[in-house]
Amino acid sequence: MVTSNESLPRDSLPNQRREILRLAVPALLALVAEPLFLLADSAIIGHLGTTQLAGLGVASAALITAANIFIFLAYGTTSIVARQVGAGSARAAVSAGIDGLWLASGIGVVVGALVAVYAAPVCELFDASPAALTQAVSYLRVSAFGIPAMLVALAVTGVLRGLQDTRTPLIASVVGFSSNIVLNLLFVYGLHLGIAGSALGTVMAQSGMAAALVVVVTRRARQLGASLRPHPQRVLRAGLDGIPLLVRTLALRTVLLVTAWVAAGLGDVPLAAYQVAATIWTFLAFSLDALAIAAQALTGRALGAGDIASARSATRTMLLWGVLGGGILGILVLATHSVLPVLFTPDPAVQSVLAAALVVVGLSQPIAGFVFVLDGVLIGAGDGLWLAVAQVVVLALYLPLILAVRATGPSLLASTNTVVGQGHAITALWLAFVVFMMLRGLALGWRARGDAWLVIGATR
Repeated sequence: MVTSNESLPRDSLPNQRREILRLAVPALLALVAEPLFLLADSAIIGHLGTTQLAGLGVASAALITAANIFIFLAYGTTSIVARQVGAGSARAAVSAGIDGLWLASGIGVVVGALVAVYAAPVCELFDASPAALTQAVSYLRVSAFGIPAMLVALAVTGVLRGLQDTRTPLIASVVGFSSNIVLNLLFVYGLHLGIAGSALGTVMAQSGMAAALVVVVTRRARQLGASLRPHPQRVLRAGLDGIPLLVRTLALRTVLLVTAWVAAGLGDVPLAAYQVAATIWTFLAFSLDALAIAAQALTGRALGAGDIASARSATRTMLLWGVLGGGILGILVLATHSVLPVLFTPDPAVQSVLAAALVVVGLSQPIAGFVFVLDGVLIGAGDGLWLAVAQVVVLALYLPLILAVRATGPSLLASTNTVVGQGHAITALWLAFVVFMMLRGLALGWRARGDAWLVIGATR
């Protein structure tokens, strides 16, 4: 453990802020592409009908979970590669990234096959209506074929971020998002393939993005003389190193899955409203996560170079920007909370319930900005074990609260006008989620105030 009260010289602050912006701005534009995939799906599918939109809510929750529990392929790789860069070893940095790429490929094939085979029982866990369940299974089965590409893209993006390159993922994301919209419109409305057509278009766009990113990283590896062959021992070590972040992510995804399960139990209208609100939340989260990505890269590089003062200073700056950014996004959501629902569904009931949910989503954004930045800092520092334990504890505190919403939901729906009751139920659900974010913020803030995470060197 390293402790230090060093501070960064004042004349170094402008350069550090420019470095944060250099990494965060392209990361912002690249990160929002993923939720834009879902926003495009939600808008296109939402105009097919409420049942299809509710089905997308179930399928997207399952799909995102299947892919994002392996987010360590990006986050862990960013930290490891950035530390090697800070220590002055570019070749070792890229070699570590190639190990992550092979690991992602193997996991992706296995997970994709499992999701395709067990799509129906997975969707049934959400307890949605039979009509919504049919739509969900159709979407998830097709989407399963894109999981290997999703995981490979995660790993390669982590390598590039660790190398302090967030522009290349941006270019791939812009091209991928644009092609996704065109393909979805073609398959859904041109070829009349319904919800399965939307899934197919997204799979094709994701596969193209992954292929392009792999080409970039393999070229860089050849330039540095790094081997492209898999090294079983190093790939296994990469997998073992990622276990703490995997546990952390599993606990986080459990929170999101249980929340989606509670929404499904409230009926198709609340579930459809939750799907759109959750997608908008994800879009906002990815926007704020740009600073978390910069935090991962800069913290890893600074600690790899033994520069604790820079790590501390960058954390303070990004925390301030994260809270302010969350406030700005929250104001925008509040200002448009009655307009946004019209873009996603023609159903007046879903529009009304969604508007209620968006008020809570907007008010919570400053908290989200604080949480995401500190999460990125500690991931960049390689503090995965602590993050895993903390997330499990927060999950344990959240479960009784969200289960109480599940238990009281039927009474809220029965005691008032149907739409009003649905609005109250979805508001209670989102308020419970905000409490989860507050608990997470308290834990992360306590950790960041100490020095235990400030470990220097090329490896933690």
